[in-house]
Amino acid sequence: MALASLLLAVLPAAAACAQAAATAPAAAPARIPAAAAASALPAADAFFTDPALKDTRALVVLQDGRRIYERYGTGIGPGTRLVSWSMAKSITSTLIGELVADGRLELDTPAPVPEWQRDAADPRARVTLRQLLHMASGVKHTETGPDPEKSDTNRALFADTSADIYNTLTTHILARIVADALVGPAAKPDARRRAVRAFITERLAQPAGMASLLCEFDPAGNLLGGSLCHATARDWAAFGQMYLDGGVVAGVQVVRPDWVQFVRTPSPANPGYGGQFWLNRKPANGKDEALFWRKGPPDAYAAIGHLGQYVIVVPSRRLVVVRLGKTQDDDLQPVRDALARLVNEVPPAQAKVATP
Repeated sequence: MALASLLLAVLPAAAACAQAAATAPAAAPARIPAAAAASALPAADAFFTDPALKDTRALVVLQDGRRIYERYGTGIGPGTRLVSWSMAKSITSTLIGELVADGRLELDTPAPVPEWQRDAADPRARVTLRQLLHMASGVKHTETGPDPEKSDTNRALFADTSADIYNTLTTHILARIVADALVGPAAKPDARRRAVRAFITERLAQPAGMASLLCEFDPAGNLLGGSLCHATARDWAAFGQMYLDGGVVAGVQVVRPDWVQFVRTPSPANPGYGGQFWLNRKPANGKDEALFWRKGPPDAYAAIGHLGQYVIVVPSRRLVVVRLGKTQDDDLQPVRDALARLVNEVPPAQAKVATP
């Protein structure tokens, strides 16, 4: 079904929404045990020496929570916040999971978007939260196209009254639902921003050890949850480690085990996609566009963003790989191949695999 003009009014423009410089130093170190970088991972070194993998800005590899490799590009360091792009979808999914755990949202009832519920004949009135999370709602928009000025994504982030990408507008709807669940649909922008920021801090950033996490908001106070969060590479690794450990950080259950399982459950619309995370399975179109289903472990899953941002979780190897950079999307196949080589090069851990 077409994305109605009403939806564009639901999600305001993101122009002039930056809240802080992405390169500001983190306030505190992430809670990842310090360890010397390994020197025997040539597949990791290649990200900084192979021209085909150009502009890798950060690479962090954890195994069993121990940092076995860490390296940065010129001008980047452990305290540099780097943009998520669509990895923010996995942050938004995590926030939704917390609200489901609290009983404030339900997966299989119609999504609480007031504009959709005004008319029972509107097919969007039957769209569930689960369908939105699985990118299986049927609500469509123009993600990319030959005319950038007509792309809903570009209009959302940089231009008019629409809002933000694999359906970022869908995730911005989810982000609006987060604010509505916390303070109600009628709350003013400042109240929405304050409530969501506090929720992110209290339910994710602090308990997960992601002190640098900084997300942006649109003028209406809605989280730009499909594309604009910033954190250090170590903190992105902490996010992956939390999911690897079944939602537990430092002995505390931060994310419920059933939510960890949910995000890894294939969408009915695409077996290569889960609950706002990508899965290392053959996608619906059979192409290589996300991970490395032809080469890597089938249990791997990841938060993935535009221009080659990856937080990859591999439970069977007790492994987290973070690659952040700026590689054009049509040049990413060498990066995907190199990530597969890296994952396969790290020897399997001897520790018992955590199961969500």
